[in-house]
Amino acid sequence: MPTAAVSVRRPDLSLAAMLASGLVMALAVCLASTHAKAADLVVAYDQSQLLRLPRPVSSIIIGNPSIADVAIQGGNLLVVTGKTFGVTNIIALDDQRNIIQDQRIVVTRDEVRIVNLTKGGLRQSYSCTPNCSPTLTIGDDKDYFDTISKHSSTKTQISEGTGTGGGDAQQ
Repeated sequence: MPTAAVSVRRPDLSLAAMLASGLVMALAVCLASTHAKAADLVVAYDQSQLLRLPRPVSSIIIGNPSIADVAIQGGNLLVVTGKTFGVTNIIALDDQRNIIQDQRIVVTRDEVRIVNLTKGGLRQSYSCTPNCSPTLTIGDDKDYFDTISKHSSTKTQISEGTGTGGGDAQQ
């Protein structure tokens, strides 16, 4: 019985490997620009971090004040508070307008003891320390966020003695 030689052409694996490695490198560069780096100051949303500088500060410039807020404490100590998720920078200047420090700030979500309840595309966040209570988190369902925000405002007003205390806290 005659036999025929069958030639099977395989794709050039070295070309495929080069394309794949190039794609992985491009993806790594894109992801690296959004993640915190070693020199970044990472601050959790709604929390503060201290940043001690080598000499007294005269003024502060905040790249995006909606992401982070900075207060000067005692000359060379800064209190950086995360206001919303994102990346910004702060520039500290001395009284001669010399740059003391240009610091990148990354505001992240504190995922420790946070539970998300997702209903369809809507999210509700709870802080579980150890019992779970609703928490205000940007990105939550609008109705849920508004309800929790109203409850929080009422509680603050009552504790400050400015509220009437007659509101329906169970809305």
